[in-house]
Amino acid sequence: MLDLCKTVLNGVHEDKSLFRKELIKSISWLNQEDQEKFQNWVRERFRNEYADVIDEILNTKYQFAS
Repeated sequence: MLDLCKTVLNGVHEDKSLFRKELIKSISWLNQEDQEKFQNWVRERFRNEYADVIDEILNTKYQFAS
């Protein structure tokens, strides 16, 4: 599932609103361990492009899966 989430974000990264939507969805699908790995990957891969979206989503207390 982690690899699928990475693939999806790589595929939509040119559209900010779609990136935001898929980032939220991806995190909600992952277990706690994979969420941490995914969040680290997202920060590394997209921080220059979408720092504002990443900060908003990853610093918000959504009801993600555990």
